[in-house]
Amino acid sequence: MYLADSRSTKPAVASDTRPGRRPAAVPGTVLALGAVSLITDISSEMVTAVLPLYVVVGLGLSPLGFGLLDGINNGVGALVRLAGGHLADRGGRRHKVVAGLGYGLSAVCKPLLLIAHTLPVISAVLAADRTGKGLRTAPRDAMISLATEPEHRGRAFGVHRAMDTTGALLGPLVAFAVLRATVDGYDAVFAVSGCVAALGVLVLVLFVPRHIAPAGAVQLPESARPVLRDALGLLRRPELRRLTACATLLGLTTVSDSFLYLLLQREGNLPAHLFPLLPLGTAAFFLLLAVPLGALADRSSSRLLFLSGHGVLLLGYGLVLSPWHGVPAVVAVLVLHGTFYAATDGVLAAATADAVPAQHQGAGQALVGTGQALARFTCSLVFGAVWSLWGGRTALAVTAAALAISALVASFVLRPADEVST
Repeated sequence: MYLADSRSTKPAVASDTRPGRRPAAVPGTVLALGAVSLITDISSEMVTAVLPLYVVVGLGLSPLGFGLLDGINNGVGALVRLAGGHLADRGGRRHKVVAGLGYGLSAVCKPLLLIAHTLPVISAVLAADRTGKGLRTAPRDAMISLATEPEHRGRAFGVHRAMDTTGALLGPLVAFAVLRATVDGYDAVFAVSGCVAALGVLVLVLFVPRHIAPAGAVQLPESARPVLRDALGLLRRPELRRLTACATLLGLTTVSDSFLYLLLQREGNLPAHLFPLLPLGTAAFFLLLAVPLGALADRSSSRLLFLSGHGVLLLGYGLVLSPWHGVPAVVAVLVLHGTFYAATDGVLAAATADAVPAQHQGAGQALVGTGQALARFTCSLVFGAVWSLWGGRTALAVTAAALAISALVASFVLRPADEVST
């Protein structure tokens, strides 16, 4: 647990600044964590890029079966995210240790897909992989929050998400190249993905500082550190409660990337071998806009930007449902999809960081992320079921209508203030 101490002389860790210089807007710790995320996302997106075709075309699963898998991909990590955030806070600056366990578990899971050929086995491997993601996400975002001055958090999260998205951009390219160059393409993708994930863990161990504390903070005794009751009690804070409620509500109407790409591939009549390239459009515009929109969140209303991002997503749904088809339509949808992520992902994390005290950064990030992830898990299950019963276009039309209503409700809930405050 950390408290601001006006008498404190030195922080508990080496600072990213030198005497007489202003703190860096983007500290070295953020850049190191961005490198870890970049490498890890190459690994993860290699699998994500081929998984829909692998299970629907290669293994013959129905859209409902894929909806279950995709729900696991989005939801299981949420069940351990709270535990990961609390353990990192409770352990006394052990954010790196908890995050490392999560990265390591995900790295181990990638090669296991080589022996997974049935729905139960694939589900178990994905559940373990997402458990690793759930463990690492909140401690990682907490480290970014603690290492960065509050007035620069939007930019710092934007830089991290831009680096993360660079990995998302490269991952499908690597998967595409492996599929084109090998006979047993899927197995080769899973094997290479495991090697890349192991490299990400190594970078974390070597380059991310073990202890990160906010400037001017002191560490309190073990007995004074946060307990789980305190973490759950964060929802008594009005700002965090509103953020969590709105992130959850909007998550219920956010179609997973995989389903959106499947619809684009079918509506645009794209060849199957081009499917792994669809995430590139999303990643490219996410990468292009993450930093400027993060900086905009620092200067203006992060909550308004978060809501606007969902408005952009609604436009993307409308384009998919419109009579306009072909490659230009697909590109336009991917542009809107990338803009949506740039305006919401890091912006929500920065807003959450401003809504909770330093000693609860891990738990605060976990609470908001858990609500959003569980909502997207539910959306994947429902969307897959509706697709199986009435078709993909009907499922997307229902989701788009629900998103419009949810955005209106969220705009009312978040209206009392221009910024999320502590």
